[in-house]
Amino acid sequence: MSVDHFLTYLLHEKRYSPHTIHSYEGDLLQFRDFMLVTFNTELKDVVHTHVRDFMVWLMEQGNSASSVGRKLSTLRSFFKYLIREEKVRVNPMAFVKAPKIPKRLPVFVDDHKMDQLLDSKEFFDDTFPSVRDKLVIETLFGTGVRLAELLSIKESDIDFYEQSIRILGKRMKQRVLPITKPLANLLKEYIDLKSLQKFNNKTEVLFVTNKGAAASRGLISKIVNRYLTYISTQDKRSPHVLRHSYATALLNRGADLNAVKELLGHSSLAATQVYTHNSIERIKSIYKQAHPKA
Repeated sequence: MSVDHFLTYLLHEKRYSPHTIHSYEGDLLQFRDFMLVTFNTELKDVVHTHVRDFMVWLMEQGNSASSVGRKLSTLRSFFKYLIREEKVRVNPMAFVKAPKIPKRLPVFVDDHKMDQLLDSKEFFDDTFPSVRDKLVIETLFGTGVRLAELLSIKESDIDFYEQSIRILGKRMKQRVLPITKPLANLLKEYIDLKSLQKFNNKTEVLFVTNKGAAASRGLISKIVNRYLTYISTQDKRSPHVLRHSYATALLNRGADLNAVKELLGHSSLAATQVYTHNSIERIKSIYKQAHPKA
C-alpha cells in the first residue's frame, strides 16, 4: 500500500519523528476515506479537482485555514513521493493552492510574570509532583524546547559540569542548550527526589508520572495550563506558549536572531523572524509611553 510505504520512507529516510508521522498518517487516511466515499476513487487516480473538493469539505467541517494548509502540505509530500516512485504520472497538487492564513503574532507570557510564578513559594512545595511540575515549567521557559523534545530528555542528556542539556529535535537533529544555574539546581533536586520514590518501573526519560511511568503529552499540557492560569488570563496556555515566551524574552533583551534560531532548533531564519514582531510591538509601546510627541 502506497501510504504505508510512504510512512516507512518518512521514518527511515527522512527521519521524521513518530509524532509527525502519526500526523501524516491521519491526514492521508482522512483523504483516502474521503476519496473512496465521495468519488469511489483510489489515491493513484486522484486529480486536482478531487483535492479542491477535499479542501471545500474540510472548510465546511470547520477546519481552520492553517489546518487545511497542513493537510495539503501532507498531500504534497505524498504525491511528490509517488511521482518519484513512478506510481503516478501527474502530480495533482501542482494545480492546488492552499488557503491564505491570516498572520497572528505568537502568544507569549511576559517574563516578569514567569519570574513571579517560578520565584514565589506560593505555587510549589517540596513534594515530588510539585517539584516535577516546577521543573516542567522552568525547563520549557528556560530552554524553549518543544513538547516532544521535552518528553524525550533523558537524565544522561544533562551535563551539570557544562550546565547544558542535549536535545534531540526534529528529524533527529541534536543541539546542546545552555541552562541557568537555578535550572541546574532544580534538575539536581528533582533527580535526587525521583530516586527516593522507589518506582517499580525504571525509565530513562527525565519526566515521569507520580507512579514512575514516562510522562505523556497530556500530562505536560495539563501541568502548563494549570500553572499559567495562576498568572495569565489569556486563553492559550500550552507548552508552546512557553517556547514563544522564551524566544520573545531573548529578543527583547537584544539576543542575536541567528543565535535564537540555533537555540530554538529552527531550520530557517524565517521561522524565527516571527518573534521579532513581538519585540517591535514592545518597542512601539515603550515609545508611545515615553516620547512627548507620541
